[in-house]
Amino acid sequence: MLVGYARTSTFDQVAGLEAQIEQLTEAGCAEKIFREQVSSVGERAQLEAALDFVREDDVLVVVRLDRLARSTSDLLALLDRLEAQKVGLRILDFGGAVMDTQSPTGRLMLTMFGALAQFERELMLVRQREGIEKAKREGRYKGRAPTARSRLPEMRELAEQGLRPSDIASRLNCSRASVYRLLKEDRA
Repeated sequence: MLVGYARTSTFDQVAGLEAQIEQLTEAGCAEKIFREQVSSVGERAQLEAALDFVREDDVLVVVRLDRLARSTSDLLALLDRLEAQKVGLRILDFGGAVMDTQSPTGRLMLTMFGALAQFERELMLVRQREGIEKAKREGRYKGRAPTARSRLPEMRELAEQGLRPSDIASRLNCSRASVYRLLKEDRA
C-alpha cells in the first residue's frame, strides 16, 4: 500500500498542502494520506500516526524531503524505523526525479542529500544571524514588536476585576509570565 504524508509549516500554506495532497493522490496514495500543518521542529502527530499505520511492504510517500525530516539525524532515524518495519520511502520530487529507498543506491543518495540539505540550512541560519547583527550595528533592526506590552491596559482592567494572572493570560492569549511581569512593572 502507498501511504502519503503531507506537511506545511503554517496554517497560511493551504495551497501548498493541497498541492502536496494532489501530487500524493496522483502517485497512487488515494487510499490513505496523513496531513498536518505544523513546523518541522514541533510535534508532528500525523507523521507519528503514519509511521504507526504503515505495515510490512508498504511505502511511505512524501512530495519532498523537507516535508519529512528536520535534519540528517532525524532522516536517518526515520529511515531506520521504516527499515525495521520493512517499509519503503519514496520521495516524489528529489531534484526532479523520484527517490526510492528500497534500493541500496536510493538509500545512499538520500543520506547524502539529507546531509547536504542540513548543511545548507545551517549556512542559511548563520547568514541570517550575520544579517541581524549587521542590521543591529547599523540601527536598522528593531526586533519583534512587543505584543503583550500593548495589552497592559486590558491586563490592568482584568486584574482590577479580580481575575488571576493565568486567567488574564488565557483571555488575552499571551503568556502567564508576561502578565505577571507587566503587572509587577505597572505597580512599581
